[in-house]
Amino acid sequence: MSADPRLRRAARHALPAAEVAAAAPRKKPITVERITDAALEVVATEGYDALTIRRVAAVLGTGPSSLYAHIVNKDDIDDLLIGRLYAEVVLPEPDPAAWRAQLLEVYTQIRDLYLQYPGVSRAALAMVPTNLETLRVGEGILAILLAGGIEPRTAAWACDAMSLYVSAYALEQSLVEQRRKHRNQEWVLSQEELLDRFTALPAEKFPLTKRHATELISGSGHERFDFTLGLLMNNLQSSAR
Repeated sequence: MSADPRLRRAARHALPAAEVAAAAPRKKPITVERITDAALEVVATEGYDALTIRRVAAVLGTGPSSLYAHIVNKDDIDDLLIGRLYAEVVLPEPDPAAWRAQLLEVYTQIRDLYLQYPGVSRAALAMVPTNLETLRVGEGILAILLAGGIEPRTAAWACDAMSLYVSAYALEQSLVEQRRKHRNQEWVLSQEELLDRFTALPAEKFPLTKRHATELISGSGHERFDFTLGLLMNNLQSSAR
């Protein structure tokens, strides 16, 4: 034992090594699931434009190099994000008598999931799906189309067209909402303001816009969403015919 009373007192007050080790908080290991959680948090709170590997690493309290043990690049995070959202999509049992309504329901789910995370639908654009959940939803949509009697190649192309529209629609809605949060965004007009501008246009230059101003601004965003998907689906002809 040390002769110095101060050292003896310090030793007496010190925790045993085992207790020190137990008391020290251990860092949670970095996993694909935690990376996806952190990426969704960034998008939900800061928007998709803020999503970078460095930002995700900061949320996890680590450095970017720790993430590269689990992901390849930023595109890999995009794939994980869309896969996580698509995991929430509920697919119906394909019904030949209700295939259009089923398609609208599935795409409405996807739209609403995108809108929860501002701009995240950009991650779905120009992406080759590899995530199993993304493929699961694609399989389900294709099954609905085929059950409706749509020829396979037409069904495949229709699936691509409708998915592209849903992504673009959600992106536009997110951009409008983002810009409305900033001051001096005079171009983001209400329907009433837009109607006033259209009806004030000179009739000799814009006769149709002035005459049909009410029709041009009519409908909510989601009403137009249903309308556009309806246009696409109603032009698909069943091979049974």
